[in-house]
Amino acid sequence: MGVGEAVSPLAARRLAVGHTQEALAELLGVAVSTVGRWERGTQTPQPWQRADLANNLKITLVELDTLLDHTTGHDQAPPSTGGPADRAAIATTVRDSQRAWLRVRQAPGVRGRELTELAAWLYPQPQRAPGGHVLAGPGWLLDQPIDLDAVHLTWSQAHTPPPPLHPVDHVLPLTDRGQRYRGYSRAVRDLVRPRLLENRLSYRLLNLTPTTIGLTLTLGTTTFFEVFDVKQAIAHEFKAAWLANHRTTPSWDTLPLRAMLGDPFDPHQLLMSPGISTLTIRRDPHGDHQFVLHERDGGKVADGGGLCHVTPAGEFQPSSLNPTEVRNDCCLWRNIMREFSEELLGNPEHDGSSARTIDHTTEEPFRSFNQARSQGRFRLWHYGLVLEPLELGAVQLTVAVIDADTFDHLFANMVDTNDEGHIVSRTGHTHMPFTDDAIDRLDPRLSASALTLLRLARRDHHLLLDN
Repeated sequence: MGVGEAVSPLAARRLAVGHTQEALAELLGVAVSTVGRWERGTQTPQPWQRADLANNLKITLVELDTLLDHTTGHDQAPPSTGGPADRAAIATTVRDSQRAWLRVRQAPGVRGRELTELAAWLYPQPQRAPGGHVLAGPGWLLDQPIDLDAVHLTWSQAHTPPPPLHPVDHVLPLTDRGQRYRGYSRAVRDLVRPRLLENRLSYRLLNLTPTTIGLTLTLGTTTFFEVFDVKQAIAHEFKAAWLANHRTTPSWDTLPLRAMLGDPFDPHQLLMSPGISTLTIRRDPHGDHQFVLHERDGGKVADGGGLCHVTPAGEFQPSSLNPTEVRNDCCLWRNIMREFSEELLGNPEHDGSSARTIDHTTEEPFRSFNQARSQGRFRLWHYGLVLEPLELGAVQLTVAVIDADTFDHLFANMVDTNDEGHIVSRTGHTHMPFTDDAIDRLDPRLSASALTLLRLARRDHHLLLDN
């Protein structure tokens, strides 16, 4: 760094904790030149490097993302500072670009399931799951549910770079500086401003292999924003083409991002983080079985607002930046327990932004969840994976069947409202009847994956509830 050259935000943080570039590079196992490129904003750390980098800089992943964002723009020259007419023209171009982008994102009807259903029709019938609401690749969706423990997770140390998605200029607006936004998440952060939009370490699907007794999923790491940018860019492109085509199904030649992916079920072509959606059924001894439904608040979350989902549902993420826990938390049961804690009990999110380790054995409510499961009163099933057609987001479909008295004990303090929305109620009750009639009535309000999971569970209700 030359004399008098401004220090980038990332370099400033490194200096503040007392590291030289050489020392930080050695701690991270990278070349000094790599650290230099990060600090100049010409390259960003890969997903698997971010947790260690945040730890060594003594900051959270969210703070690291902010530093990297500011660093990337550090060496960029501002737009031309010509006369008033030039500045006014730039301001008009920026305003028009941002308004057009928001019109597409917030177009009437896009919060419902209509566009998801239309996107599903782009694909041949064999690639659509029962009901046609979501997509499923070969071996993805199982003929019947399996025990959660029959899903084997394999951890991969392979640092496979995410496949590039391009061109993306047509789905991104201009920044206030007159430059194209670098990613969809940054545009949402600045122009939509949802209350919850944080970058966190996430698990990445690298391979899916059906076995004679279940499934094997090979997983690595990515970040929430990396996956969000891909999913939302694909969805935005579809919305824009739908509007341009007079609100009818667009043709493939107007969907270059979707078309370039080819096989949507190939994780080497499409960056995937397999979120987990769990249908929670309160198993009643007299047959009055019920389930819990959640409506996401569009003002709190960046996507999925206005639709009803099974609950709990969320990203598949570690609870800590601790490298050991990133590996240990690659566990479906741990993730589902944390989602129950957050969504049904209203506990603070175990968001993976700190180095604190959670003891899933002795800490409550995890201790009680584990005890109920070991006693056979809290059973879990897995149906495999599907893709939401609009955004091509991967979702694992799971079912939790909890005996009524155990459910009432574990969730005696169940909240009506949480950080992402509220529990859907009927005449003061927070439980929906687990019946075909109730699902038929709720159908228009349900997300595609929620409707698919509910229909599958009703089809298999004897298997799920009679054990």
